[in-house]
Amino acid sequence: MYAKVVFGLPLEGPFDYLIPADLEAKIKPGSRVKVSFGPKRMIGYVVMASAKSSILKIKPILEAVDDIPVLDRNLLSLTKELSEYYGCSWGEAIETAIPDGLRKGKKFSSAGFIDKENRISNDKPGNTLILDQGNGLRWDIYIERIKTVLTFSKSVIVILPDIESVFKARDLIGSRLDIPVGVMYRNQPDELEVWLKAKKGATPVIAGTRSAIFAPRPGLGLIIIDEEEDYGYKQDQVPHYNVREIAFMRAKLENADLILGSRSPSLESFYHSRQGELKYEFIPRKKSPPEVKIMDIKDFPAVSKKGDILLTRFLQDSILEALANHGKALIFLNRKGFATFVACRYCGKALKCPRCNISLVYHFKDNLLSCNYCNFKLESPPKICPECNSGYIRYSGIGTEKIESELSRIYPQARIKLVEIGKDLDMRGADIFVSTQEIIRHKGVKFDLIGVLAIDNSLNHFDFRGSEKTFSILAGLAELTDKLIIIQTGYPTHHVFKAVESGDPIIFYDEELKQRQQLGLPPYKHLGIVKLRGKKEEKVKESAHFLFDKLSKLKNKKGIKVVSVSPGIHPKLRGNYYWQVLLSSNSPQKIVELLKINLKGFKHSGIIVTVDIDPV
Repeated sequence: MYAKVVFGLPLEGPFDYLIPADLEAKIKPGSRVKVSFGPKRMIGYVVMASAKSSILKIKPILEAVDDIPVLDRNLLSLTKELSEYYGCSWGEAIETAIPDGLRKGKKFSSAGFIDKENRISNDKPGNTLILDQGNGLRWDIYIERIKTVLTFSKSVIVILPDIESVFKARDLIGSRLDIPVGVMYRNQPDELEVWLKAKKGATPVIAGTRSAIFAPRPGLGLIIIDEEEDYGYKQDQVPHYNVREIAFMRAKLENADLILGSRSPSLESFYHSRQGELKYEFIPRKKSPPEVKIMDIKDFPAVSKKGDILLTRFLQDSILEALANHGKALIFLNRKGFATFVACRYCGKALKCPRCNISLVYHFKDNLLSCNYCNFKLESPPKICPECNSGYIRYSGIGTEKIESELSRIYPQARIKLVEIGKDLDMRGADIFVSTQEIIRHKGVKFDLIGVLAIDNSLNHFDFRGSEKTFSILAGLAELTDKLIIIQTGYPTHHVFKAVESGDPIIFYDEELKQRQQLGLPPYKHLGIVKLRGKKEEKVKESAHFLFDKLSKLKNKKGIKVVSVSPGIHPKLRGNYYWQVLLSSNSPQKIVELLKINLKGFKHSGIIVTVDIDPV
C-alpha cells in the first residue's frame, strides 16, 4: 500500500510513500507521519491511501506519529476545499487547521476518543443572516438555537472577532444554559489540550476566534459567527482565508446550520440573503433611533487658527448643552496620537518611517514619533530638520490626543478622558470621552451625545470597501446612544449618511450593491491579487510587470480578466517593496487554477509571491 502525503510547504503534492506492512493498521487519511523529504526528515499528512503508485523508486514512511488521525474525513475535505479556493497547498491548509504542537510533531494519547452518532433534526432552518438593530438582541436567538441543537446531542462552534468577546460569550452562554463552554484561540497557553478536549467532545460548545472554525467537533450541528462583517476574520498570512467562507464550506460538509449575525452585515452576506442563500431576519431597535444631524463642514468656517476644522459651532454648543444637563458626550475620531503629519516648513521634508515610508504619528504624552504599521519609534522628536537644519518643524493633522487638548481648552470645567484599548470604561470617570472605533467594543455603555469627526477619512479610503467600513463604524456608534449623533462631513448627501440619518440600513445596501454591480466588484465578481514583495524596488516592479504581461497574453483565460498592475496599497512596508497584479472572475477557483499553472515556473530571485483571494 502507498500513502499520498502533503507537507506544510508551498508545494502542491501529494507525494507518494510506501506504507510498511507493520504500519498499515495505523496509517489512515488524516494521520501524521514522519518521512524523508529531500535531505530532511519532516512531518507530513496522509491525505489518501492507494494500492498503486506511478513512482518507480519510492521511499518508505519512517514512522506513524498518531494512533488515530488528527483530521477526520470532513476536516480533511475542508482543508482541501480551502486550498483550492485560496490558492495555497493542501499541506499549508492542514497546518492552518491544527495547533502549533501538532505541527511540530507533538504526540497525544488516543484514549477517550469516541465516535458520536450524528443525529439530524428534521427542523432545520439552514443558513441565516441576522441584521440586529436591537442592541445585541440577536444573542437571544443564538442562545435558543444552541439550546435546541444540544437537545439532539450535537455540538456548536461560536466565532467572535477578538479574545475579549470570546470570554464574554463563554460566560453568557455558560450562565444562560448552565453548561461548560470551551474557549479556543490561536497561541493560547493550553492550545493542544483545548484542541484534544474539543476532539473528544468534552465540551458541547466551543467559543473562539477565527481559528476555532477548524475545531474538531463530533457531530457538529451549528456554527455561529457574530459581528460577521469584522475584517479581523480575514487572515493576513498565507492562506488568506475568510472565516465566513470557511464556515459556509464546513456547514455544508457537516450538514450543520450556520448563523451570521451583525448590526451591519457585510455586503457579501446581505447579497447572499437577497439571492435566497441565507434566510434573512431583521431585529429592529426597541427604542426610537437617535436623532442624527449631518453637518456639512464645507459651509462652516474653520474653528482653529491653523485651518483645521475640529468642532463646528453647532457641535460645541451641543456638547455644552449635554454638560449642562449632566450628560455624557463621546467625540469619535478614528486616528490615534496628537499629530498625523510632521514636516519641515522650510524645505518640506516629512518625517517618515524608514522601513515603511509612511508618515510618523506624533504622540504628545509619550513625546515620540511612531509608525502605525511596524514597531519603529523615534523618541525625543527632532527640533531641527534633518534635511536642511532649519528649526521650523510643523506638526499637522488631527489625532485623538489633539482633540483631547482642544476640548480641554474649550471646556476647562469638564473632565475629559481618552478611551484606552483593552481597558474597562468607567462612565463615572469623565464627562467627555474621546475614542477611536475601540469604543464600539464596549457593550452596554450609553452617551447622551456622540460627535463624529473626520469620518470622510474612512469614506475616502483607498479601497472599494471604504463606504462599507464607514457604515459599519456609524452603525456601531448608533448603538451607543438613544439621543443625538452629530456627523461632520464634506459629503452630506452620501448614501452612507442618508442610511444612518433615516435609521434604515436598506438605503445603504441597495445603493452600494447597485454601485458594486456597475463597477464589477464583489459580491458580483471575485477578485484575486498576486502580491510581490522584495527588498529591491525596481526588481519587484519589473517582476510584477513581467507577470502582468504574461497573464494578459494568455489566450484561454476561462472568463478571467487581468485587470491591472500597480504598487501595493502601501508601496513599502517593514523594509519590503510591494507591487500587485489584480484579477477578476466569477469563480475564485478559476483564478487559483490559472495562477497555480502560471506561477509554477515564475521564479525571480529575492521576490516573494503570494495570492490573496477576496481581499478586504
